[in-house]
Amino acid sequence: MRGNIGESRTFSRPLGRWAATHDENSMSWRRYLWPVIGIAAVIFSLLLLWHELRGISIDDVWDGIVAIPTRGWVLAALSSVVAYASLAGYDHIALLHIGKKVSWLFVTFCSFTTYALSHNIGGSVFSGAVIRYRAYGTRGLTGQDVGILVAICWITFVLSSLLVGGLVLVFEPAIIDRFSGAPHHGLAIAAGTALLILVGAYIFGSWLHLKPLKIAGFQLHYPALPIVARQLLIGPIELLAAAAIIFFALPLAGNPGYFVILGVFLVSFSVAQISHAPGGLGVFEVVFLAGLSQMDPVGVLAALLVFRLFYLIIPLLIALGVVLFFEHSQYSRGET
Repeated sequence: MRGNIGESRTFSRPLGRWAATHDENSMSWRRYLWPVIGIAAVIFSLLLLWHELRGISIDDVWDGIVAIPTRGWVLAALSSVVAYASLAGYDHIALLHIGKKVSWLFVTFCSFTTYALSHNIGGSVFSGAVIRYRAYGTRGLTGQDVGILVAICWITFVLSSLLVGGLVLVFEPAIIDRFSGAPHHGLAIAAGTALLILVGAYIFGSWLHLKPLKIAGFQLHYPALPIVARQLLIGPIELLAAAAIIFFALPLAGNPGYFVILGVFLVSFSVAQISHAPGGLGVFEVVFLAGLSQMDPVGVLAALLVFRLFYLIIPLLIALGVVLFFEHSQYSRGET
């Protein structure tokens, strides 16, 4: 009997080490899985993009960019400013929910930097959490505070996508035809209605003060109705402004109108997010070109390059400058 017990103890340690090693290997695979998927999505999309645009030269694209009128450039740039100002509102809403006061200017710069970097890096939820933790930690926020803040920002984005996407599907059900190749208007309206019902359920849950959601050791309470109202106002503005960047840069010939462009943008942006491709490179363009297949691809590609310039590249350069300034100021104060 003792021998059996001794044997069980002898085998328990290697088994424990095996379990720990297995968990580490599992975590290692998970760590590299999404980057690999993202890179694969980029390569595959670029191949599709090359196949789609192989008859178009760089000179053609440059001519398409030059053809954009000054008014289009100005309105696209202003739309980008509105979009990032709305994104700053995400953090303000979240801080209001958790009851923390941080300088308005600091929050604005932190939010801008977070989204400018995460839009280009990919994995916006995780990369955004790291950046916010570094910044807001210097203002007294705990890891749990930052976790709730990131969750509220993510919920604001999802809620806005559901609301805008639902409205587009209900009022422009033909948007599905651009990707499916066959009319599914009834299905589109039903899907849009379902999305709007989800938004209504969220509002209803806030009104009833339902029990908080427990995630990884912290509780996420339903925001109060005034905060929900801000989510439903500021969030959609960001999506509307981001889509407007492309709309104002598109040529008038064959342009289906802003509402359709908004729908195509939502589909393209969602697919790019799901792909985990850094900056949605290639994925965003392929889906957008498919949605606007009736337009001249040169004009569409030129508009997408303008979008990348105003929504990704310029904000990224500014954000890198902000990060360098912030880290230098922290170092000068003797803080790390």
